[in-house]
Amino acid sequence: MRWGADRWRFYRLIGREIAGSVRNTYARLTGRPDILSRARVTGLVIAPHDLRTSDATFADDIYAGLFVFAGRSLSVSGRSPFDYAPPSPEWADILYGFGWLRHLRAADTALARANARAFVADFIAGRGDATFARQTPVAARRLISFLCQSPLVLEGADHAFYQAFLKSLGKAARDLEGDLRRGISPQSRLLAAVALCYAGLCCEGIQPILRRATRILVRELDRQILRDGGHRSRDPRFAMELLLDLLPLRQSFLSRSVDPPVALLHAIDRMLPLLRLLRHPDASLSHFNGMGATAADHLATLLVYDGALAQPMMHAPNSGYERLEGGRVLVVTDVGAPPPLPDSINAGAGCLSFEMSSGPQRIVVNCGLPASGPELRRLARSTAAHSTATVADTSSCRFLVGGGAWYERWAVTWLSRRIGPVILRGPRDVKAERTTEPGATILAARHDGYAGDHGIIHERRWRLTSNGHLLDGEDAFVRPQPTRRGKTRSGKAQSGKARSGKARHRPQEVAVRFHLHPAIAARGLDDGRLELTSPIGEIWHFGAEGAQVALEESVYFAGLTGARRTDQIVLYVSVTEDTRVRWGFARAPAREG
Repeated sequence: MRWGADRWRFYRLIGREIAGSVRNTYARLTGRPDILSRARVTGLVIAPHDLRTSDATFADDIYAGLFVFAGRSLSVSGRSPFDYAPPSPEWADILYGFGWLRHLRAADTALARANARAFVADFIAGRGDATFARQTPVAARRLISFLCQSPLVLEGADHAFYQAFLKSLGKAARDLEGDLRRGISPQSRLLAAVALCYAGLCCEGIQPILRRATRILVRELDRQILRDGGHRSRDPRFAMELLLDLLPLRQSFLSRSVDPPVALLHAIDRMLPLLRLLRHPDASLSHFNGMGATAADHLATLLVYDGALAQPMMHAPNSGYERLEGGRVLVVTDVGAPPPLPDSINAGAGCLSFEMSSGPQRIVVNCGLPASGPELRRLARSTAAHSTATVADTSSCRFLVGGGAWYERWAVTWLSRRIGPVILRGPRDVKAERTTEPGATILAARHDGYAGDHGIIHERRWRLTSNGHLLDGEDAFVRPQPTRRGKTRSGKAQSGKARSGKARHRPQEVAVRFHLHPAIAARGLDDGRLELTSPIGEIWHFGAEGAQVALEESVYFAGLTGARRTDQIVLYVSVTEDTRVRWGFARAPAREG
């Protein structure tokens, strides 16, 4: 990690986390007992509906001792999966979240029910790694899964198991209640509140938790769900998973004859249209800020609640996403600043990146977030993994990774365990403007993520014709001219190297990348253009002016079967003064058969 101006942010973050840790310890030692300390679950009233689709073939794999989660697999050879070291943290999150019980329920056999009870009994007995199991998001997912799959787990169970299962539900609710009294991340607070609302509605004996959990849920939804329906993390995957829990929660309120909170109803109504904005015709979401492979069946289930004929919104200024449509062509862009630090654990440095589809075929993509692997996930969050411009082979955001001296590296490790690999700094001044002209829609945007360290403002312009035959683009790299006291014409203060006249005029190497979907075949033409052939029979030509064009290898992390090799178009240019690069994708006329 290149510290520079980020060192003071890093130490301020350390101070904040240490102070929070001290406050949490003090509150735990001196605070009043929570309202569930003397309560216990005495029975189950309802079992919420699980909207996540299931596949009975997974039950066969589990019966054979094969657990495949998050792109990793573990063969247990007749033993319990809780007896093994997890192949990856993401794999462990899924195992201890127990969402996979729904696949056993889909099998609908006595053997599947017995297996489900055995796995739950293993966990209740204390087998497994409490480090993974006790994390708030995992504990919240497990509580919801146990409630949703209680008919599977309890059918045919004896009284001892039934009582142990109820006891585990009560303990989970008490643990989450305690987490809400501590300084946990905003996303974790929201998930814990959702899980506790489920518990208050479904369980007898702990009904008092419902009032407090609903109050926290309302507060967190108001704080975290933006006016245009996006989540504050800007993570489409988190928003989709949250909706898969909020919709059944709404129904659970109604099933218990309790009015759902207005904040819950409004959040659902706002979030569904934003998912439609990010959706491509291939039934998957755009790969921005933590989105990897899309569970298309889950997305289709959600969009049914938005109405089959609902039209996608085009403009999400609070979330920082824009959608352009022309004929069969769709362009989705990221024109937003990075999310607040506590919400940026999965956010990418992809400001001004975009994805392009023609009909059901993706053409230009971002690499997407892989299912697991910390190093691969770090690479996937870099600017170079997005279809946008990279200056001096660096990202437009600074991540909490690496360190300088040994004590700084230790502090980075400690912080990463507490809050994750968050973004310390990124673009602050991000602007976007939509206009129209006869026969075309134009989107222009800019960000200052490279202004402080490299003295460059990145501007990008897209122009999509209404028939979808042409997407014209322009990338401009502007050198902000300083005025007195080290400020630019825009009034923004310059920092670090950018305050030096030599650094400001030093040539900066820029690469403008367009990652291609693995299904697109690319080759060079004699006239310097590139020909892109789509599996659906379309041919597109790419050309550029003002830069050297290269076709290089890339990797697509968001494939349903894991990472796949693909190609990327790269435009290389050296920037000394203001520089503009023009490029375009033009559909070739259909060939006569």
